[in-house]
Amino acid sequence: MIRRRVVQALFASALALTCFTGAARAEALDDILSAKVIRIAVPTDYPPFGAIGADMQPQGLDIDMARLIGKELGVRTELVAVSSANRIPYLQSKKVDLVISTLGKNADREKVIDFSTAYAPFFMGVFGVKSAAVAKPEDLAGKTIGATRGALEEQELSKLAPADATIKRYDDNNATITAFVSGQIDIFASGNAVAAVIADRDAARAPELKFVMKNSPCFIGLNKDEPKLLAKVNEIIAKARADGESEKLSQTWLRAPLPPGF
Repeated sequence: MIRRRVVQALFASALALTCFTGAARAEALDDILSAKVIRIAVPTDYPPFGAIGADMQPQGLDIDMARLIGKELGVRTELVAVSSANRIPYLQSKKVDLVISTLGKNADREKVIDFSTAYAPFFMGVFGVKSAAVAKPEDLAGKTIGATRGALEEQELSKLAPADATIKRYDDNNATITAFVSGQIDIFASGNAVAAVIADRDAARAPELKFVMKNSPCFIGLNKDEPKLLAKVNEIIAKARADGESEKLSQTWLRAPLPPGF
């Protein structure tokens, strides 16, 4: 009887401690609102999503999105520069509250962090001058298309292009960009970030998206089990789409409208 009472007492104590711990754990959103600051991981080495401007301040689509999140929450936005390698570890170690750094979603990452809805387009596509009559892979028949040798978009183009299409391969992105700007080629395959760089370099030759080869949009990353923060972030993204802010960011930084269906 004494042994049973001791066991019951220990069980009750453990249960009370568990309940107390659960109740004491604050939601990330509550902590952010209480501190009046949100720490967001951003890139500073990947224009046009994130880079250091002439004024030595960070600028880019991801930077503006991070500031929009802070503005909508009514808190100060603290930008934390990260690399591709450390952006998720920074989140997991609570050095930041969110990651807005061209983060793609895949099964392995979903095991350790949660993702918002997509906030920006990121894709591999075929681009060209406005007069190029191309809307699908079959339209590349008989045409010459530039691509960076060994890049993912070059590999994807090789799968999609008709047999009589000519793929002109360049050693790096800069060579592909130069070939298009100089008029050596009128059609090329690349990521939309590269196309935006070309539009910045030469507005007269600003490339037009012809079709998307492979889509991999950008998502905001946050830690698991933060439902209030996730819901709020998704609400802000939905509002940005509805009021045209997302379209404005795309036009400003990617030099192109949001792709159909985004």
